[in-house]
Formats: sequence, structure tokens, C-alpha cells
Amino acid sequence: MPWNNLVEQRRATMGCVMMAGDWWVSVESTSVEASSLAQGLRIVRLVADREKRGRQLLGVSQLATELGMEQSRVSRLTQELCALGLLERGDRGPFRTGPRFFTLAASLNTGWVREAKAELEGLVASLGLRARLSVRDGFRVVLLRNSSNDSVPGSFVTPGMVTPAWCTGAGRALLWDFDRAALDSLLADVNFIGIGGPGAAHSTNGIWELMVRDRDAGFIAADEEFEHGVLELAVPVRGPGGSVIAAVSVLGPRSGMVPGSAAEALWHSAKRLGAAAGQG
Repeated sequence: MPWNNLVEQRRATMGCVMMAGDWWVSVESTSVEASSLAQGLRIVRLVADREKRGRQLLGVSQLATELGMEQSRVSRLTQELCALGLLERGDRGPFRTGPRFFTLAASLNTGWVREAKAELEGLVASLGLRARLSVRDGFRVVLLRNSSNDSVPGSFVTPGMVTPAWCTGAGRALLWDFDRAALDSLLADVNFIGIGGPGAAHSTNGIWELMVRDRDAGFIAADEEFEHGVLELAVPVRGPGGSVIAAVSVLGPRSGMVPGSAAEALWHSAKRLGAAAGQG
């Protein structure tokens, strides 16, 4: 492919991911880990924005200056982002977006993700609750889309928000097919201290017990596991091959919520989203 065409393709892809709900803008900063994620995503956003606009690419010291961050911290975060494939750097030169960035960008622009907006608004209309579509990245959950009633000005609840998989309804729905060994492996290095709401489990044993309970019930019920006073109900969305590709969830106060009816509506939504995913 000619270089000019490659550049235009990269810019077009970046334009898609930057417009798809400002995917890289913000994350839930409820812990030191989440703060690091937020700063890392700020770096990725700046690099992607400069590359998209054809501006000079930046190295560590320049990124630190632009973002008002310590150079040592930017150095560490960019190393981690390069290891994840979100950034790349040739021979201590400036940073540019890496291959994983474009994989994630493509996932945001598939038809079923776009169609999820109407599905989420349908859940709002029928249940009067907030609705979300999420995917998993390791032991973290990334919010892809949320309903129009799910955030207020200044809120961190926006596409790109990152939350733990083990203490959110969506996160545990994404772990639906995990057996005990897989769960142990996924959470082996997780520090549970200080994360989650009053209903959160703080050990792999506790999380496994919740998973067994909820799978028997047919849906995930995360009662104050992440937000105080909030019950989140969730089910997995399965792709064409039968694997879990996302989770659809609704959130609201426990009072007045009818879990059985809400779960039935969620399963119908998950089935339609899974069918849409199979159509490309």
C-alpha cells in the first residue's frame, strides 16, 4: 500500500475511534490503579490526536510538558502502553499509535455496536433504568455505550470508563463462562483492598460464590458491589461462535426494581445484539 494511502487510512480510523463517544476521554478514578489508567488514556488520546491532525509526534519529555505530568511517570506509562500495543516507538523516537489501538477502534465501529444505542434506549423506555453495553479487557471492564439517562454533566460515566470486572454486574456477566481455575488465573495479581462498594466480594472465593449463585439464577445481580445504593443486573452477549463478546446491563435503585422482569428484557436484548454481531 502506498505510504500516503496508509497515512490516510490510519487517520480515518483514528477519526472513527475519536468520534465514537470520545472513547479515550475518561475513566472511573476510584483508585490509584484507575488514576494510572486515566493518565495512560490521556497519553494515548494526545498521541492519537496529533497523529490524526498530522502534527509533530512527541517523545517522553514533550508528552510530559503537554500533559503537565512528571516525566518519570510518563516514561513508565508509555512503556506499559507500548507493551500493550496501544502505542509504538522506534529507537527512542516519538510515539505513535500502535496496532492494538486500531483493533479497538474497529470494534467500536462494527454495526452491532452502533445498533446497541437503540437497544439501550429501548431498555430505558421499558424498564425506566439506566442501560450499558460493556466489554472486557483482562480484569477490567470498558464501557462501550450507555443510555442517554446514564450520565450528568461532569460525570465519569461516559464511553471509555474503566471499572473492575469482579465487582460490577457487567464485569461478572463477562466472566459468565469462566471456571474456577480461569477465574483464579485472571485475578491472581488483583489487589481487592479499597475497591468496590459495600456489597463487593474481596477475594476470589467470594467472587466465585457470587458467580455460582447468579448463574443458577440466570442473571448477574450486583447489589451495591460498585456503587452505593445501586443494583446492577447484567447478562452476557454471545457472538456467532457462542463466546461472550460483551455484556448488557441495567442499573438503578433496589427499591421498585423487579429483577426477574428486567433480566428477561436483558436476555432479549442480548440475543438481538448477538444476532447483529453475527451479521458483521
